[in-house]
Amino acid sequence: MTRWGLVIDISKCNACYCCFIACKDEYWDNDYPPYTTSQPRHGQFWMNLAKSERGKYPYVKVAYIPTPCMQCEDAPCVKAAENGAVYRRDDGIVVIDLQKAVGQKQLVESCPYGAIFWNEESNLPQKCTFCVHRLEEGEIPRCVQACPTGSLLFGNLDDPQSDVAKLLKVTGAGVYHPEWNTKPCVYYIDLHKVTQHFIAGTVVYGDTDECAEDVTATLSYDGKSATAKTNNYGDFEFDGLDYGKYTIKLEAKGYAPKSIDVDLKATEYLGNIVLNKT
Repeated sequence: MTRWGLVIDISKCNACYCCFIACKDEYWDNDYPPYTTSQPRHGQFWMNLAKSERGKYPYVKVAYIPTPCMQCEDAPCVKAAENGAVYRRDDGIVVIDLQKAVGQKQLVESCPYGAIFWNEESNLPQKCTFCVHRLEEGEIPRCVQACPTGSLLFGNLDDPQSDVAKLLKVTGAGVYHPEWNTKPCVYYIDLHKVTQHFIAGTVVYGDTDECAEDVTATLSYDGKSATAKTNNYGDFEFDGLDYGKYTIKLEAKGYAPKSIDVDLKATEYLGNIVLNKT
């Protein structure tokens, strides 16, 4: 049995908006019954891009998360629909019935991901369908086809030989907002770049005022630890962190070690940290 899914690599997305434009081109002024009516020219984002900015000057990191309909196995919109107006196909695609869903504006609010939109002209809720009309013709979704960086990968999640299944196995990709328990069929690689935090800093040698390369940085928390080395700019970074209390210890031969306690409540850039000669 086929179960269609999408794996999105956040590290590869550069916000070129090709996926968004391709989606708009596919659906604006085009009907694909029985799955979708035409998308309005403005106001709907079936493949949206959300920006995440972490850190502070001069250490800022930006990432983008493409957000289509998640094609949830336990879809809130299915539960909120009256008269079976939203249903989930055997291949996992969630479809809004164009006849039964007329006037059911409550479906827009039912989606925690904000992936359902209201079409005033047709009096219908609308959303991404993984381009099911194209799948039935042996084609892939337009957004996947248009992506120039390869950040979108589409395929059968239940086929262990498919590219998406192999990618999930080796990358440990996760779902967006797992706490909502919707069981999405859209997975993300490097999701921490938009959902978690980092601690970073720049190490400088006090006697030479130069960037301290190859300094050992050790992060300690809850009885665990991780290590990193400063680069040629003296920078170190620990990413994928949750809120909590951490200790950073910096060590370099010939210099006095330095420890810094961090009560992490948001991404933290520690600025310049000076190591002095012993």
